Amino acid sequence: MTKRIGNKDIAQHRSKEEKKRVRASNIAMEAEKKAIAAAKYRNQVKGRPAPAAQA
Repeated sequence: MTKRIGNKDIAQHRSKEEKKRVRASNIAMEAEKKAIAAAKYRNQVKGRPAPAAQA
């Protein structure tokens, strides 16, 4: 649950610019996670276990 101010959620008090900024940062974080995962599994043969982690 989100915190409330009176009978409204805090999110309802956010400005449009703040909402855009939060959305952009969330999209950027997800893109970074996807890039890391793609790099991790790059050139893997489908169905074969991943090679042992390199130290």
